Amino acid sequence: MIFTHIEQAAADPILGLNDAFKADTRKTKVNLGVGVYKDDAGQTPILNVVKRAEAKLLEIEKSKNYLGIEGVQQFNHAVQTLLFGDNAEVIAQKRAVTVQAPGGTGALRIGSEFILRHTQSRTIWVSNPTWANHQNIFTTVGLEVKTYGYYNEGTHGLDFDAFLADLQHANAGDLVLLHGCCHNPTGIDLDDEQWQIIADLCLEKELIPFFDFAYQGFGRGIEDDAQGLRIVAAKVPELIVANSFSKNFGLYNERIGALTLVAENSDVAACSYSQIKRVIRANYSNPPAHGALIVSTILSDAELNLQWQQELAEMRIRIAQMRELFVETLMAEGVKQDFSFIKQQMGMFSFSGLNIEQVQQLREQFAIYIVGSGRISVAGMTTSNIPVICKAIAQVQ
Repeated sequence: MIFTHIEQAAADPILGLNDAFKADTRKTKVNLGVGVYKDDAGQTPILNVVKRAEAKLLEIEKSKNYLGIEGVQQFNHAVQTLLFGDNAEVIAQKRAVTVQAPGGTGALRIGSEFILRHTQSRTIWVSNPTWANHQNIFTTVGLEVKTYGYYNEGTHGLDFDAFLADLQHANAGDLVLLHGCCHNPTGIDLDDEQWQIIADLCLEKELIPFFDFAYQGFGRGIEDDAQGLRIVAAKVPELIVANSFSKNFGLYNERIGALTLVAENSDVAACSYSQIKRVIRANYSNPPAHGALIVSTILSDAELNLQWQQELAEMRIRIAQMRELFVETLMAEGVKQDFSFIKQQMGMFSFSGLNIEQVQQLREQFAIYIVGSGRISVAGMTTSNIPVICKAIAQVQ
């Protein structure tokens, strides 16, 4: 027997938490672990514009034939425009190539495997903290993961000095994973001046920026959220972007994302494109169509695009309102710990400052599920569950 020695794998820190939540029979339970947007009724809605696009596809779709390895071409072109803007030089110069991917996670995997197979790069630097699955993805491929400072526990803000100091130890050809906006898990982003400094550092030390861009539109807006990427792309000749449409289109189970590579010239981009497609062919051959067709249908239609931007803005505004209400309700409950910094954070997540003991108490005593790091999914808060959450936090202080 060859399987009898296999040991039980440790639960994923986020998905395992979700499994525990599902098994909890307490009616008052609240899940603030998994990063999924919920409306004020606690539901994860299908966007109205997505329904319209699907109806349109149902009328015009004539085949379920395989896609090419790279996916839906119209989708790939739309992704580049969304990332770099209309009339972007990297697009006009054909320095950017894009392939469809199964979600942002799939894009990260494709990108890192391409790097390992076809370059001399063997090290990737990630922020401390970062999304729990980053290390798993990169080490599974075979990259060495090192960390740079990012979060200052004392100020609950960015430790930019540590960020820069740690990257001084990076070597030419090393990759630097950068959260394009709405940093997961902290919710703390760089400003334009800091992005300029990072761009200069990458250029000076010949580092390769690898953007994880999963939340475009959830921070300050679609265009504003892309400024960091565009600042870096204007200076650094080579970079990679893994982006996702799970959150900003609400297409979680469609697993739709993209990998984009920017090279120093069109010839290098074309050669890289050919090798990225070989990586895909050996993994899953070609991607599913439906999610990409939804996104490309919406982005290529002026009316649908406008409706999407409006619905995305509604989600962004609701999350900001939940941040405000959460902080105000904690104060009203008499919580002495200062949580006001949460109002300045961006996106779906907050690094709350709650410690592991408090997190465990909230789960065991009050059925409130939070990741062990203290990361809270603000997108899972509602006007009805915030009072429950804040009363519980007041009792574990």
